[in-house]
Amino acid sequence: MRVLLTGSSGWLGQTLAPRLQRDGHHVAGLDVRPGPHTSTVASLTDRAALERVVTGEGITAVVHAGALHKPDIARRHAGDFVAVNVQGTLNLLEAAVAAGVDRFVFTSTTSLMISSGIRAGLEGGARRAAWITEDMPHLEPRNIYGVTKLAAEHLCRMAFQDHGLPIVVLRTGRFFPEADDMAHAIPHSDANTKANEFLFRRLTVEDAAEAHLVALERAPALGFGRFIVAAPTPFRPEDGEELIVDAPSVVARYFPDYGTLYEKRGWSMFRSIDRVYSSKLAEERLGFRCRTSFAEILDGLR
Repeated sequence: MRVLLTGSSGWLGQTLAPRLQRDGHHVAGLDVRPGPHTSTVASLTDRAALERVVTGEGITAVVHAGALHKPDIARRHAGDFVAVNVQGTLNLLEAAVAAGVDRFVFTSTTSLMISSGIRAGLEGGARRAAWITEDMPHLEPRNIYGVTKLAAEHLCRMAFQDHGLPIVVLRTGRFFPEADDMAHAIPHSDANTKANEFLFRRLTVEDAAEAHLVALERAPALGFGRFIVAAPTPFRPEDGEELIVDAPSVVARYFPDYGTLYEKRGWSMFRSIDRVYSSKLAEERLGFRCRTSFAEILDGLR
């Protein structure tokens, strides 16, 4: 395939580009920042630049990982998010349709599934951990990042419905290297925080890249699909009530020696886990399962 990869200078792009090339694909990278895998420095808002790359490079597949992200909220206007994440996605979809591209993968986020109401419940008074799946109705993202990513998902759905462009949307969990900004983060131990999150919301960037490769292969057969992509959780929905009040005890049932391994490092488990992202649909329909889970994290500690 001849693949256009947007966001090619980003954390995911720098990992995904070499994997695509290793599999024999031609990669045309596009980003607003220069990078080793970026051949075109341009914004997603530059429709003409997108069209030149798609037609000039003979693009047959698109991986759209470029976007403004949650950390950009503090330094960018809401209008910038709309321009890049929504209009930019529309520009790219229209260029892909016009050029006869035969598959499209969109990098979305699990963040858009948590509304302000759900977040308030999770932060104070929730009786059980929320079990998050793709079937969650009435999505109401709580910030401009989530709003624009959801809008971009709908544009992808319309491109499939109106033009038959096969599209796979990947709602990825956390794989960024920056320190966690959540209230439950463990002070002075980012590695501990990230390890805990493999139980319910995190994946490695390598697994994120592999998910995109699988999505590229499967897109024509799937037509259109949305999938949560995160490390497989050991938990079950019936664990929800106990996860809220005593997460360490639940973890110990599934991993009896985790406490000893953690103690040797001076680590601790979150007292409460308020949500669990289920990647079961991705395993069943997309045929993808992350290689690294909490079990592998513990193997590393051993």
